[in-house]
Amino acid sequence: MKYIPENTSKNTHNRVASLLLADGDKQSVLDIPSGAGAFTQRLLSKKIEVHSGDIENFMEVDNPNFREGNMNERLPYENGFFDAVVCIDGIEHLERPFDFITECSRVIKTGGNVIISTPNINSLRSRWRWFWTSHHNKNKVPLNENNPTPLHHINMMAYQRLRYMLHTRNFRITTVTTNRIKWISWTYLIFVPFTYLATTFVYNKEEKNSQQRIVNKQIKRHLFSKALLFGETMIIKAERI
Repeated sequence: MKYIPENTSKNTHNRVASLLLADGDKQSVLDIPSGAGAFTQRLLSKKIEVHSGDIENFMEVDNPNFREGNMNERLPYENGFFDAVVCIDGIEHLERPFDFITECSRVIKTGGNVIISTPNINSLRSRWRWFWTSHHNKNKVPLNENNPTPLHHINMMAYQRLRYMLHTRNFRITTVTTNRIKWISWTYLIFVPFTYLATTFVYNKEEKNSQQRIVNKQIKRHLFSKALLFGETMIIKAERI
C-alpha cells in the first residue's frame, strides 16, 4: 500500500476513524476534502464504499468514486446518499461554511453522521494568543490578500458557531473530542477557574430565556471539557435527525 502523508495534525485521522467506525454500520462515506487521499485509502482498506471529493483531483490513490466538487456550492450527490460525511480540516477554508453544513444535511441519511475536524480556537492556548496578537493559533499572521488560495484559513471555527450551524440544520452533536493535548497546553490550566466563573456570570446575566439557559449549560459543559480547553484540534461528531 502506497504511503500517503496525512495533511493534518498528528493523530487526527486516527481519532476521526475511531468515531466513524464506532457504529459499525457505515456502508457509504463521503471524504471531503479528500486531498491526496490518505483517509480515503484508510477506508478503502476496510472495504468501505468511500466517495472522495475535492475542488480538484489531487488523489494519489485510485478511487473510481472521486468527483470534483466545490464545498461552497451544491454537492454533486443525491439526497440521503451517504451514511456519513467526513470533513477533515476543511471547513475553516470555506467562504460559505453554513451552506456546506446544509449540503451535508441534504446528502446524509437520517440517523447518519457528519464528522468535522478543525483547529481548536476554543483552547486556552489559542485564546491567549488572540489576547496578545488578535490572531488565533493555526492562523498566527495575516493572510496574504494579494495571493488568495483555498489553503487559507478564512473561517476559523469556534465550537459555539459550529454547534449553531449543525443544530439549526437537522444535526445534533453526540461527541466532542480532540486529536491530542500538547504538554504546553497544560500550562494554561491556571486560567480555568477564572474563565469558568466569567463564563457562568455572563451566561446567567445575559440570558433570560429559561429554555436557552438549559441549552447554555450543555454548551458550557462542552466548552469546559478537556478536549476544548486544551486540545489541538476540535473534532465533532453529529447525528442527522
